[in-house]
Amino acid sequence: MSVRSKSRRQKQLTRRFWQTGREFWLERESGWTRLMTLALAALIVMQVVIQYGLNVWNRVLFDGLEQKQGGVVLQQAMIFVPLAIVSIAVAVLIVYVRMRTQRRWRQWYTNRTIERWLDKGRYYQLNLIEGDHHNPEHRMAEDMRIATEAPLDFAVGILGASLTAITFIGVLWSVGGSLAFTWDGMHIVIPGYLVIAVVAYCAVISTGMVIIARSFVPSAERKNQSEAEFRSALTRVREYGESIAILGGEREERAGLNQLLHKLIAAWRRLAQQYMRTAFVSHGNFIIASVLPVILAAPKYLAGEMSLGQVMQAAAAFVQVQYAFNWLVDNYPRLAEWQASARRVASLLVALDHLDRLEASAVGAIRRVEGDGAALRLRGVSVMLSDGTVVVDDADAKVDFGERVLVAGDSGTGKSTLVRAIAGLWPWGEGEVVIEPGAKLFLMPQKPYIPLGTLRRAATYPMSPDEVSDQTVRETMDLVGLGHVVDRLDDEDTWDRILSGGEQQRLAFVRLFLHAPDIVVMDEATSALDTESQGKLLDLLHERLPHMAIISVGHRPELEAFHERKIKLVRREGGARLVDGDILAPSVGFFEGLAERLRRHKRLPPPAEPKASRREGSSRSAA
Repeated sequence: MSVRSKSRRQKQLTRRFWQTGREFWLERESGWTRLMTLALAALIVMQVVIQYGLNVWNRVLFDGLEQKQGGVVLQQAMIFVPLAIVSIAVAVLIVYVRMRTQRRWRQWYTNRTIERWLDKGRYYQLNLIEGDHHNPEHRMAEDMRIATEAPLDFAVGILGASLTAITFIGVLWSVGGSLAFTWDGMHIVIPGYLVIAVVAYCAVISTGMVIIARSFVPSAERKNQSEAEFRSALTRVREYGESIAILGGEREERAGLNQLLHKLIAAWRRLAQQYMRTAFVSHGNFIIASVLPVILAAPKYLAGEMSLGQVMQAAAAFVQVQYAFNWLVDNYPRLAEWQASARRVASLLVALDHLDRLEASAVGAIRRVEGDGAALRLRGVSVMLSDGTVVVDDADAKVDFGERVLVAGDSGTGKSTLVRAIAGLWPWGEGEVVIEPGAKLFLMPQKPYIPLGTLRRAATYPMSPDEVSDQTVRETMDLVGLGHVVDRLDDEDTWDRILSGGEQQRLAFVRLFLHAPDIVVMDEATSALDTESQGKLLDLLHERLPHMAIISVGHRPELEAFHERKIKLVRREGGARLVDGDILAPSVGFFEGLAERLRRHKRLPPPAEPKASRREGSSRSAA
């Protein structure tokens, strides 16, 4: 990307951040926010007025000291107390109002972003598209904090600096007056020479800061991105600690972490160099600014044209003006950090905008519609990657209520991708997924999600635990073979680490029975269970929810005994095709179906009393 294109991209991201951020003040419900903002501006004006009062007080005090007027000095000392109290009170109120507004803005902006991130599976779809939006958790936490705190600090600083500059330039003009001197026989008069001096001085300092710290923003962006990548890698090691320990992958993980840490330290080193350059300017300014006005006023004082009080007043005003003009010098590093964080937040918003546009246009997207006639129907569904590569081409299928269909195929043919398209998580492609009006669809992935909190919350998720009675939860837990942990339902723990893979899949069946959906899509949902446990759970599923449409993806041959029909994904050039497979088994239990398939495979004689066995199976199915 060229420098011009990169600069244009950065400006677009900054505008995108403000496009959403300004709504905090513009919404109809934001009356209190606007009132707090006006109050903050009024407090800043009061603070400048008090600073002017202190400046005048400074002049009178030093004039009294110069003339040894004890009464004047005592009077000024008494006046200082209320001035100080009011100044402190106003400063505290400014901090309170500013930070309260910052908290409310961050809460509003974060809630707005999280709402969009969680809506319609966007948090999942972001992983499937290219772009600068990785590590969204860091962008919505640390980057959002910086992006919403700094602007209000800048606004307070800029308003205060502008009012201070205007006020104390007037003080310098009236107190300093003109400087007259003779040079080479010429009589020269410089009107408002202190004003000219402070403006020239501030211009030099600000220009120097801009030139020296011009690489601050990209350095801060690289540092923030490196921080996010390193944190994400550490989190990944914690999440997959068991697998890493079993495989003995500590050495390789350490190598990867060392590489990311080296990248992070290098980014910090470049940022530290920028801080050193800015410190050179800012500290030099701190040393010079307090001395320069006294030196400039000294000729008029020595000539008797200025009193000591006027010199001290001019010196204080000079410092106030240079502080106001050099606001950029003091805040450039933070401004650069804010720009980097705001653009990272905006990059996430831009990615969400892209997904919204894709859904709204319905061009290159799989449509989900309602229609009668079947529980689920695929009409010309083609599933593609975000770059247009076709994974599954022109799939047509129909699943009725109460039907159990097995989706089979070689690894890599796109079975899991098709499942996510059916569930509405995969947007790219074309065609229609037609669902019976009002039908509730439930997806069971291979690795169930275990939320933070109690085991009860994990069992009822995504419903609230309060929506399900305690007895129902306990009975269902016991039914699926989790009776040994029923007494810990209300314990808060890391259940994704305590429960084994098989227990987590049993917990997914608890959710399935509690939610009782009309359609369930199971993607290797029993892969961690032994054959007997798998059979018992699938039989329970058929007995308790006989009218539910079941679509399963799996490789285990035993699954065929539970399903009535199989459709296959066959690898073809231009994308896998969905073709009808065999009629697998009548509507019987898992073990009866499995035994029947084994008998056919081994060509064994049927049992002595097939009719009795059949009646037992039918009786259990009806139960």
